[in-house]
Amino acid sequence: MESSLKVLFAGCGDIAIRAMAQLQNLQSDSDWQTLGIRRNIARLPADIDVVAGDVRDREFLLGLLTSQNIDVLIGTLTPSQMSDEGYRDSYVVAAQSIESAVKACRQPPRLIVWVSSTGVYGQNSGEWVNESTETNPVSFRGKRLLEAENVISSLPMASVIVRFSGIYGPGRNRLINQIKKGEPVPVRPVSWTNRIHSEDCAGVIVHLLEHFSRGEHLAPCYIGTDDEPVHAYEVRRWLAAEIGVQFNGASQDESCGEIDSSSNADNSGRRCSNQRLRESGYEFLYPTYREGYRALLDGNGD
Repeated sequence: MESSLKVLFAGCGDIAIRAMAQLQNLQSDSDWQTLGIRRNIARLPADIDVVAGDVRDREFLLGLLTSQNIDVLIGTLTPSQMSDEGYRDSYVVAAQSIESAVKACRQPPRLIVWVSSTGVYGQNSGEWVNESTETNPVSFRGKRLLEAENVISSLPMASVIVRFSGIYGPGRNRLINQIKKGEPVPVRPVSWTNRIHSEDCAGVIVHLLEHFSRGEHLAPCYIGTDDEPVHAYEVRRWLAAEIGVQFNGASQDESCGEIDSSSNADNSGRRCSNQRLRESGYEFLYPTYREGYRALLDGNGD
């Protein structure tokens, strides 16, 4: 492929800003040019190229695609509100706008990367899931995310869906703050959780762009999650020890002995596999929650 590639980030939030920064610092044969779309561009870093606009505005998006000769469009959106209407308005309407704009564009992007979530899976008894697992979401969030995925996947160009698990990192300190407050958590039921650091989210996007720039194969979907699904209780207990606070939760010894995660009746959540992503060559900056949270607690996680 040619050495100069232009990437449009539709939705210029934390993950997009991190990905843009990584592309700027990337030692690569390709010259990456990045542009972001955001409704409110106040207080964004001064060194990124961003325009004020709404990806849901089909005419605005078509004009931008036409004038900028975009090679890759990356959808990194966030919901306007935590409701069915908010998710429909932010994800489904945006995906439909992209669909309409790229079909009307004389020279549309050659690749669409769409950031979604492992919330599209409905499994909730500790099952392992991967990219081939049936998607049967039960929440409005998962249903709307899957609806948007289906719009993007049907586009007449290459597309990649990236399903991130629970994102943590700088500015996403809810769990750490809960531990510092000593909020209790029960051992049972065993609640499986999956995580990925925000810097690795950006790294996954950049990794896929590098594959694209070299003309290498991209799968239609990747799960973006770290190496270790883990019990929520274990994460909280580990964090409490690292922070040095009293963990206000029943210990395993105080409950029913060692946690038996083999019984579906005592499990909730799911375990997400990153095997496809790993096999594509991606190397995690933070392979598990331990490295990621330790960096945050040390002030080196940004």
